[in-house]
Amino acid sequence: MRRVSGIVRAVAVGFGLGVMLLVAGLGVILVVVPKATGSTPLTVLTSSMEPTLPPGTLVVVRPEDPSRIRVGDIATYQLASGRPEVVTHRVRAVTTTSTGERLFTFRGDANDVADAPVAAIQIRGVAWYSVPLLGRVNTLVNGHDRPWIMPGIAGVLLVYGLAMVALGVRAARRRRRGPAAGRRSAHGRRRLTAAS
Repeated sequence: MRRVSGIVRAVAVGFGLGVMLLVAGLGVILVVVPKATGSTPLTVLTSSMEPTLPPGTLVVVRPEDPSRIRVGDIATYQLASGRPEVVTHRVRAVTTTSTGERLFTFRGDANDVADAPVAAIQIRGVAWYSVPLLGRVNTLVNGHDRPWIMPGIAGVLLVYGLAMVALGVRAARRRRRGPAAGRRSAHGRRRLTAAS
């Protein structure tokens, strides 16, 4: 029985450690790297960039000088300068106007029609890296659900911590009682044997 409980305990500890490492890794990918580099994590919401970037993909967009952006790059631009709405598509053409202004033509990989011309000032950056499905986590952490998701995660971690403390206290009590209980039963058997 002790062997089974030891195996269960080892599995539980391994699972807990795995969950902590997963959460820490997600924190690095979603928060630390983007903050440290001035990048922005975005979630792909539509299928316009399939199969390269399916919906639910996390795309981290790194700031880039528009003069360095080339045809074929995946970049993010504002629909209107100064507005928060953005689109992430592939650069299909770069042209220069008679006044020397650079204009970019974007189109989603799955789209048949190009987007309206985009001025350099509208460009937020280029796609640095992407992770499929993590965009859904990013949306939970940074989206409209943020007011309840963070307290929810904190609550789950608190319950997990309390459970670990309770299990540790219980195991310590069993260790202290174990040898004493064994001595009592051994003495009891001796008395019975001596009396017979």
